Amino acid sequence: MPAHARGASAVPVRYAPALTAPPLALRPAAGASFAQGGAATVPAAPRRGDPAALQTLAGETMGTTWSVRLANPAFQPLAPVRAAIEDALARVVAQMSHWAPGSELSRFNRAAPGSRHVLSPEFFQVLQAACHWAQASGGAWDPTIGPLVDAWGFGPHGTPHVPTEGHLAQARAQVGFGRLALDAGRRTALQPGGLRLDLSGIAKGFAVDLVVQRLQSLGFSDTLVEVGGELRASGQRPDGTPWRVAVAEAAQSPASAPRALALRGGAIATSGDRWHAFEQGGRRYPHTLDPRTGEPVQHALASVTVLHAECMHADALATVITVLGPADGLVFAQQHGLALLLGERTPHGMAWASTPAFDALVA
Repeated sequence: MPAHARGASAVPVRYAPALTAPPLALRPAAGASFAQGGAATVPAAPRRGDPAALQTLAGETMGTTWSVRLANPAFQPLAPVRAAIEDALARVVAQMSHWAPGSELSRFNRAAPGSRHVLSPEFFQVLQAACHWAQASGGAWDPTIGPLVDAWGFGPHGTPHVPTEGHLAQARAQVGFGRLALDAGRRTALQPGGLRLDLSGIAKGFAVDLVVQRLQSLGFSDTLVEVGGELRASGQRPDGTPWRVAVAEAAQSPASAPRALALRGGAIATSGDRWHAFEQGGRRYPHTLDPRTGEPVQHALASVTVLHAECMHADALATVITVLGPADGLVFAQQHGLALLLGERTPHGMAWASTPAFDALVA
């Protein structure tokens, strides 16, 4: 389990009411699912007075939904825009889905021991980022966690269950990002044998970034892109005001009033255990695994919201801090200058804490 020897007092934090809004509904879809996180960050609801130039596109991907709001003052046809969005999302699925047997990632996972593989540029970029945060977090994040995901039944064909000690030990022995030898010059990765990648905690965020890039290439600089609750804003609304998003707390009252956060560029991602957990033998097991122990996290952290310039990093960091827990997670966030909001279950209800970087955004 994550160590909590360092208390929350090691980092200046502010306990505050949660930012609340109805959570995004996840829609199951066949294959290619990345919908394993606690998606709870959503674009603020359209306003009745929104100008006609503020247009919306939406669809389904990766076992969840996507939406794009964009300023389109020239009223360019939206069909080519939708095609570009769907092409970007399909590219991520084709390269990084562990649900699609024919994806580049799935083929790598099945490859022979000792084989080296040239990876697509996007796949390699995401894998490099994943290994960076694996190193920075001391292994709280690990892109090679696939064997543990399967052992607990969280994978594409499994049913959540507690594995036997033998099965867990075998899976744990196959996990370790240090076994993944990347060659940046040749853009290759070594399959040492038995190594199974799972990028579900970062690929969805990268998909948001890729959609933003595609939209910018088409001339759309004012956009709000969301995939499964992970968001990235560029530019501003047509009226010159910033894009606004709402962050759902983990145990809100139905009467709670939403409070929106202005997003002046950059991305926001949320992770939590409200949506993904199972019970066995009277014990609750979240779907978030700690690669260091091979078991689900058991601390009281219920919700994590992180902001970063890129959604790929925000997505990964939300998982990292969820694994680290409330005390070590706050220390990690402060060390890296992150804007962080987290919610921890206490005997007196939810306690919410934020870093100074987050406070500066809502001040």
